[in-house]
Amino acid sequence: MAEAGMARVTGLNKYKLVFLGEQAVGKTSVITRFMYDTFDNNYQATIGIDFLSKTMYLEDRTVRLQLWDTAGQERFRSLIPSYIRDSSGAIVVYDITNRASFLNTSKWIEDVRSERGNDVVIILVGNKTDLADRRQVSTEEGEEKAKENGVMFIETSAKMGTNIKGLFRQLAQALPGQDEAPNVDMATQPTVQLDPASVSSDPKKPARAEIEGLSVPETVQGLLGADFSTLPLATLHENMRGCIACPT
Repeated sequence: MAEAGMARVTGLNKYKLVFLGEQAVGKTSVITRFMYDTFDNNYQATIGIDFLSKTMYLEDRTVRLQLWDTAGQERFRSLIPSYIRDSSGAIVVYDITNRASFLNTSKWIEDVRSERGNDVVIILVGNKTDLADRRQVSTEEGEEKAKENGVMFIETSAKMGTNIKGLFRQLAQALPGQDEAPNVDMATQPTVQLDPASVSSDPKKPARAEIEGLSVPETVQGLLGADFSTLPLATLHENMRGCIACPT
């Protein structure tokens, strides 16, 4: 049975989805295209962990997706297991023009399995299909790796919007249904602390936040000189964006 990655709140199931992959593969761009239907050509590396919330309407149910965007840089790697631990789904992204990013997806999938076993939905995503002339990883290779690891597979272009909605729909439909969702005691769940004054639907202006109840290394605040304030995760609303351990 799935663990804390989802909760029944006024009949609406919440599912925590974590985005994993090497730096610059397009994790943030995929999320931004899904959330706001926009694409930013100016690359900015994710610092720490970003989180967003969006409701998705399926044929048979409505779900609230909590999207957690992780940094690909090595210095933030120690943070990631904490966020995988209570997830319902994992989106492992690679860049089809960067073979190394594809080869490293095995490690990311292994990290998810290590923390969650088989009690999680995983999808492998080959991003940047708009750069087909620079492709280093074939579609067939992606499909084969997904098959070997027992995960789903799709190719996308965050820049063009290709298959972005399909990605989230495919993943959402594979998540446990309401009948399988446990009644989670919210008092035992991690709390996101978010500065209400900084809440914004602008993808370039995430609110500052931290996590309570997760084993986040204390060094992260020293690394970033981060500033934090409070707001419970349960109060996150549609299109709200926040940042874990982000700089002031």
